[in-house]
Amino acid sequence: MFRKMTKEIEIGNIKIGGGNPIIIQSMCNTDTRDVAATVKQILQLEEAGCELVRVAILDMDAANAVAEIKKQIHIPLVADIHFDYRLALRVMDLGIDKVRINPGNIGEESRIRQVVEKAKEKQIPIRIGVNSGSLEKDLVQKYGGVTPQGLVESALRHVRILEKYGFYNIVVSIKASDVLFSLEAYQLLSKAIDYPIHVGITEAGTVYNGTVKSAVGIGAILAAGIGDTIRVSLTGDPAEEIRAAKEILKSLNLRKFGIQLVSCPTCGRTQIDLISIANEVEKLCQGIEKDIKVAVMGCVVNGPGEAREADVGIAGGKGEGLLFKKGEIIKKVKEEELVSALMDEIKKL
Repeated sequence: MFRKMTKEIEIGNIKIGGGNPIIIQSMCNTDTRDVAATVKQILQLEEAGCELVRVAILDMDAANAVAEIKKQIHIPLVADIHFDYRLALRVMDLGIDKVRINPGNIGEESRIRQVVEKAKEKQIPIRIGVNSGSLEKDLVQKYGGVTPQGLVESALRHVRILEKYGFYNIVVSIKASDVLFSLEAYQLLSKAIDYPIHVGITEAGTVYNGTVKSAVGIGAILAAGIGDTIRVSLTGDPAEEIRAAKEILKSLNLRKFGIQLVSCPTCGRTQIDLISIANEVEKLCQGIEKDIKVAVMGCVVNGPGEAREADVGIAGGKGEGLLFKKGEIIKKVKEEELVSALMDEIKKL
């Protein structure tokens, strides 16, 4: 798949842009001042596969918590800061890996200059994050409302502020909750800059609705060759964001995260309890890092063909099923033994 080549940026021990793999990130919903709770959640996110995590820095106590949080986690940490430039200066002194700000909302130019100089000294990237919910009033007036063009102009305005001070270690994101709006905005942004772009559909919703909206929106943007990092924004457990992000990247063949499971939707021809079998196989396959395709099919119409295309698979019959491996039938198995037989073959691969 075509991807626009953007500038390479280092964030802690990872690199984004420049053809590097698309990175999955999330954001803690804990109070950053509660170090124990924040670390616990970050470690859970790490286990789920998160590669970059952001925390809200609301005040100086939250900023000071960064030092202790950094000691206990293993992935780069990003500080989300608004309005108070002193918070940005403090977290950079304490080892933050990236700062997310809007230069336009931290006040006079002398403050912006201090943030930029500190970021230069510490070699810390700055992410400019523009949101449709907080677009500048003059741009709303100029474009007759909140528009993709207005969001992009806002982002470019902030980019130029940093460039004015010779700072180019920049990541850019523009967020909206509308899918088609976001797609147009990201396409315009991608044409205008060569900095790495963070992609997301903001305020997407609850786990189910938000996952669907994010899959459509983020998927369409990535399919257009745009994006170097992604976040699925869900109202729920942040670990669900990681699970959804992995599936989005897997579906576009942009990243590989262990087993790819395909299963049929079932129909009146299905004569085994395929739904239970598929759910059990999915659960058992979690955490297995093998790059293989597993098929769980319900009948003899499409089942054998799909199973043959997979590395290993089953195709159901009446109270039994065929076990396939690398396109060849291995044996016929009783329904109650299908899961164990399939998992045995997966372990052998």
